Amino acid sequence: MGLIYGYCMFCLVVLLPAIAYSQDFTGSRATYYGSPDCLGTPTGACGFGEYGRTVNDANVAGVSRLYKNGTGCGGCYQVRCKAPQICSDDGVNVVVTDYGEGDKTDFILSSRAYARLARPNMAAELFAYGVVDIEYRRISCRYAGYNVMFKVHEHSRFPEYLAIVVLYQGGQNDILAVQIWQEDCKEWIGMRKAYGAVWDMPNPPKGYITLRFQVSGSAGLTWVQAKNAIPSEWKVGVAYDSAIQLT
Repeated sequence: MGLIYGYCMFCLVVLLPAIAYSQDFTGSRATYYGSPDCLGTPTGACGFGEYGRTVNDANVAGVSRLYKNGTGCGGCYQVRCKAPQICSDDGVNVVVTDYGEGDKTDFILSSRAYARLARPNMAAELFAYGVVDIEYRRISCRYAGYNVMFKVHEHSRFPEYLAIVVLYQGGQNDILAVQIWQEDCKEWIGMRKAYGAVWDMPNPPKGYITLRFQVSGSAGLTWVQAKNAIPSEWKVGVAYDSAIQLT
């Protein structure tokens, strides 16, 4: 992400609900990127597309070391800045949708998210800083009313090449591997991690596609299976509901 030191004066500044704090915050720095509508970018390194532009009310961020070669995509963090006269107590909850490096920053926030770091009517003063000291911590992602979904990425070509990206990844889970059930061989075949949160496979099995994915979270390493998650006549750009929720 390139840094653009303009800002949207019309971004909504809203205080988040109070959250019970623990002492597991990590100190760092954050800046922001400009966009005409204050939203995220559909071309982020995670491969989320339009989802990465609008998810979480566009409170999204690009990260550097927290990107973790794409494994960090979809992770949620509470970020709050440390200028007491300007910054709100609760800060903002953001979803990782991109990779980005700034001036010794861990987070490059959408301008909407950056504005929500500020106290009411103090966003302009905060934008004038450009880069601010922050503290952050990993939190659970919560998407009320949404199950995990598998979106068929736009680079897919039916039926010879399938690429998917996992959306609405709840909890504090990182997705480490994705496999497809090969019925004729009676075995699980690993998908390749193409980039970011995108997994792909040439010549995928015909018929309904059953997936399983390995997650690392509070329960340790576990495999989660989504039976017949993608229909046999899958369509490019369509997101299919897994009927599974990660917590």
